[in-house]
Amino acid sequence: MTKKRQPLRVPVTQGLKDLYAMDMHLPYQAACDGRFSVIAFGRLAAAISVVRTALAQKNTQIPDAVQILDAAIATLSIVRARGDATDVWEITEAERPSVLDGIKVAEECIGVLDVALLENTAAMLFGQMVDE
Repeated sequence: MTKKRQPLRVPVTQGLKDLYAMDMHLPYQAACDGRFSVIAFGRLAAAISVVRTALAQKNTQIPDAVQILDAAIATLSIVRARGDATDVWEITEAERPSVLDGIKVAEECIGVLDVALLENTAAMLFGQMVDE
């Protein structure tokens, strides 16, 4: 009888945490400074979406994390719809707290994930986006 091997869990390194942080904070700062673009929006939305979906797949027990990330994603969906319609990319003052809360939670939670889960989640979400 062969023993089933558990997949190797490689923890998220500080370097990977920093990359995700930059993909969230730099676009957010650009939005606050009036330099937001569709590319910056995409980086921010992708980073938050990957962390949120990975947390849900892992069935995390971190209180309210998925709900806070869902609220940030809902806000970013509004930003996207407005940007697609007007070609003006901005996060309004009223929308910023929701997005910033999502960034903070994503940063706090990324340490409970592993590299393979993040990579597989990013690939899955990218595949879904391409199919749309």
